[in-house]
Amino acid sequence: MNRSNEHPGFERVPEGRGFMSSLGILYMHRKRPILALRITQQHLNGLGHPHGGMLATLADSALGMLMAREAGLPGVTVSLSIDYLSPGRLGDWVEAHVQFDKLGQRLRFGGCRLLVGERCLLKANAVFAVPRPHST
Repeated sequence: MNRSNEHPGFERVPEGRGFMSSLGILYMHRKRPILALRITQQHLNGLGHPHGGMLATLADSALGMLMAREAGLPGVTVSLSIDYLSPGRLGDWVEAHVQFDKLGQRLRFGGCRLLVGERCLLKANAVFAVPRPHST
């Protein structure tokens, strides 16, 4: 079942490779800077809540993917700060809302809030660098 139908405007992201596959199924909003996922058993820590490292990975990935979509070139994380505000639960639909503060040629600055409805699980701020093309 394609559960993105429950959330209009979202499309499933092609499955990630390597470490990115650990997030599971991701959905991206067609027009707005939002990446989302549903919390499943694989995301939980020993206390039954989404693991903080998984939530940080979601925020970092959302910032990177959506900055690349907006600016046309990928970047790499230089700095990431995280504040955890509220625990999530199994089955939650978590939306990573990204804001772009500055999309420069070499550096990009932005923030992300992970939301379940109006409840904020996490807020993050990040700096990304745009790698220089390799000379041959």
